Amino acid sequence: MTLPDTFGILAMNATYITGTFDVAELAFWLFLIFFIGLVLYLNRESRREGYPLEDELSGKLESQPLLAADKKVFKLPHSRGTYVPEDGAREPVDIPAQFAFHGGGAPYVPTGDPMKDGLGPAAWANRQDYPDLTFDGRPRIVPLGDSHDIMIAPNDPNIIGWPVYDCNVELAGTVSDVWVDQAEHIIRYLEIETNAGAKVLAPMFVAVVQTKGLLAGLGWDRPELVQIDAITKDHFADVPGIATPGQITRLEEDKIMAYYGGGYMYAKPERSEPWI
Repeated sequence: MTLPDTFGILAMNATYITGTFDVAELAFWLFLIFFIGLVLYLNRESRREGYPLEDELSGKLESQPLLAADKKVFKLPHSRGTYVPEDGAREPVDIPAQFAFHGGGAPYVPTGDPMKDGLGPAAWANRQDYPDLTFDGRPRIVPLGDSHDIMIAPNDPNIIGWPVYDCNVELAGTVSDVWVDQAEHIIRYLEIETNAGAKVLAPMFVAVVQTKGLLAGLGWDRPELVQIDAITKDHFADVPGIATPGQITRLEEDKIMAYYGGGYMYAKPERSEPWI
């Protein structure tokens, strides 16, 4: 059989197949089946945490959706076991607040101390109550003296011992130590000894460090201080504490961050009032 004859037979077979079956129709149905499967998969995956839904006013659980996905199990590092997001405890409905009006979407109005109760910007997530670790299993956030060869750069001011002022520019305490992140090599928290003698932590991100500045030699001098404008000096006494000295857990981090974040709205009455 010659080469032209071979090509002729192949062409006849191809004509027979495509002549009796629409390849374009096959591609359409394959795409349609794939697309429907993709929509079902994405809807299942979007119904993991937070389901079944609950009524906004009563907190009553609604029925489980038909497309609920199977539980996903995460294996945690450093022999921490496993974590199943769907098995997490639901948020409480009975909180120290009331609706501004009875209806869906109504905002909560605090009835107690919102900074202590964890409402609005002062709310925290119930993270795991153990320290965040580095890749090799060491505590990630520790006091400067307990860190692994981390030091304050010579060109940066060492703020340990500097006075701390609040949002009213009143003395609230003194910086007694700094806590550093051994993974990111940055200062995460300031340890502050309050006027009452207690030691609390404050996020570095809410602190403003005021140095003498470049014009100090020209007679324009200003004091060296740290200002934390999130809260007042009286609020430092209620900053969430840590259970173990020299060690902070993820849950404790969230509570401390939330406390100072809530101060930007609740520390002074005028902060929660409308501007107009």
